[in-house]
Amino acid sequence: MPKRYPYGLPEHEVEHGVPIPVEELKIDEKAQRTLNEQRAAGIAKNMVPEALGTIVVSQRGDGDRYIVDGMHRWHACKLRDIPTLIAEVHHGLNQQEEAVLFLIKNRESSKPTPLDEYKIGLTAGLPLFVDTETALRKRNLAMGSTGTNTVGAVAGVLRITDLYGPETLERTLKVAEDAWGRTKETWDGMLLGGIGMFLGRHGDDINDKALAEKIGKKDPAFRWRANIVALASAGGTRHSGTGSRVSTCYQLIVTTWNAGRRAENRISAA
Repeated sequence: MPKRYPYGLPEHEVEHGVPIPVEELKIDEKAQRTLNEQRAAGIAKNMVPEALGTIVVSQRGDGDRYIVDGMHRWHACKLRDIPTLIAEVHHGLNQQEEAVLFLIKNRESSKPTPLDEYKIGLTAGLPLFVDTETALRKRNLAMGSTGTNTVGAVAGVLRITDLYGPETLERTLKVAEDAWGRTKETWDGMLLGGIGMFLGRHGDDINDKALAEKIGKKDPAFRWRANIVALASAGGTRHSGTGSRVSTCYQLIVTTWNAGRRAENRISAA
């Protein structure tokens, strides 16, 4: 079973309640979410200065102070000409560790977008994200808005790596491409999730080329997706989340793989 991917930081000095001039604070875009100007403007418009709370800052070895958490409040303060923010200051962290701290601080609060989390996870050098990126690059793919050469199903792809390992992710991407070609529909999250689950559970007994041929011959990707949505929602009689749709895709792949095979050569979906 592949290892889980925890977040961790080295022991370091932390100061609390430190007043810092707004103009002295900096942003490292590789260790931060993308600034949402509209959100910052909304914070500025409705701001109660006494309730700004504490931002999180990393003071690097050269003395420069970078915001780890609180970028939108910082930008709102600039819009309102508020000169100072109170900070929790972390000392001795490098850029990678700042990215890890950002992810830890945002686990239970306002979460970054999946793509922002992925970008920051790469900057942090976290194995889950690095291993996933390596598998994508081996297939000449990148994470981004779903397109011919980009995969938008960030959470789904990370889940395959987390549960089954990067080798299974790479196999999943190749099977999908061999089945349906390099199209936007090929990289649908529930299709990749279903293939990943199938390979993760039964991969030692599966010929990937034969699997791709069977999947591709049955239906194009867009029709697979439509069938899965219909089955997972029972024809519209119940609501269904992504997890249920991935499981439905997995069940369909098992059925497709077993078609025409003798009983002793069939895969059990249990």
